[in-house]
Parts: sequence; structure tokens; C-alpha cells
Amino acid sequence: MSFREEIRAVRERDPAARTDLEVILTSPGLHALAWHRTSSWLWRRRLKLIGRLVSNFGRFFTGIEIHPGATIGRGVFIDHGMGVVIGETAIVGDDCTLYQGVTLGGTGKERGKRHPTLGTDVVVGVGAAVLGDITVGDGSRIGAGSVVLRDVPPHTTAVGVPARAVAWRDPASGETRRVLRLPDPNQDAIMALAQRIEELEAKVRDLDRERVPGC
Repeated sequence: MSFREEIRAVRERDPAARTDLEVILTSPGLHALAWHRTSSWLWRRRLKLIGRLVSNFGRFFTGIEIHPGATIGRGVFIDHGMGVVIGETAIVGDDCTLYQGVTLGGTGKERGKRHPTLGTDVVVGVGAAVLGDITVGDGSRIGAGSVVLRDVPPHTTAVGVPARAVAWRDPASGETRRVLRLPDPNQDAIMALAQRIEELEAKVRDLDRERVPGC
């Protein structure tokens, strides 16, 4: 049943997917999840070396590395997927979407639960890194290129390095409320230039006053 749900997820979330057959034959994310189901089945039956070998085959053919110890929910969609890395103790909830270059990794060599947990319907943008034993709540969104080092509450959008919550979405109404204004580098640069111009104009006025008595 999960394989059908993964096909459904691709059809619903990938505008380029036209038919089930095309998805089955050409979707690397779907292929990676199929390899993972096999490697995970072996891993949980203590055939760990064989499970790792199967996982490596999957990485070779898809460019997506999912440790056989990771827990992947139903309806997960990995779009494009090249460079995606999912660590051993990571948990990915149902209906999550991961884009290329996403890392669900650890922060050191600690033992035990050391990789993140994603709730249901989480979207992680291109090149984002979610690191450590943290939780990303249901319905949250992680912006492209972000580095998440702390828990993200449910239905929250987090962006930046390190990631900060910038918006919250009401799951009942669907309305989004901004909780933090994003930095605007262009505006900051203009304000800095304006301040510098004011400082230079003040110095020019001071110089003019000093020269007037001697004229």
C-alpha cells in the first residue's frame, strides 16, 4: 500500500509527472524509497551488512542516500533528490516532501537518537540541512538553504542560517501570519549609504564654518 501512496504523492506534487507508468520508470525519489524499503527490511532482521549493501546500491543508482535504519512514513515525496542524505535515526513522517540536496543529519559522533524527526506534511526546501535530534512539527516548512538546529513548532515556516521562525500558518483557516520580518540586504545597504552621506555632509559643513572666519 505504501508504494501506491508514494506514486500518488509524486502524481499530486510533481507537475511533470503525467502517468503512473512514467513515475514508476523515471522517478529517482520513488526508486530510492523502494531500495530503502528493501534495505530497511533486511536491517530490522539483523541482516545489517546486507542492508547497508542494498542501501549503497540505491545510492549509486539514484544519488539519494537513505540509511537502512531510518524510518520513512507513507506518501513521502523526494523531488529530483540528487544529494539527499537521511541519517540512521532520522524519522520522516507521512506525506513529507524533500527537495534535492536536503540533509537530515547529525551534529557529531554521539550515539543513540542523533538525527531529526519530521512530523507529517513537512516540506524541506532545496539544500536545507536539518541537524541533530530535533523535531520539525506537523505542517512546517523549511526554506531553501536553511540550517535548522532547534525544534520547529507545528505549521511554522523557518528560514535562515541558523533557521528562525518567520511565519505561522493556521491549519484551520489556512491563513499565514508573519512572526518575524525577513532581513532585506538591499534596504540595509541603502540605509547605511544614507547614514554615511549624512555624516560626510556634516563634516563638509563643519569645514565650511572653519574657513569662513579666515576669508
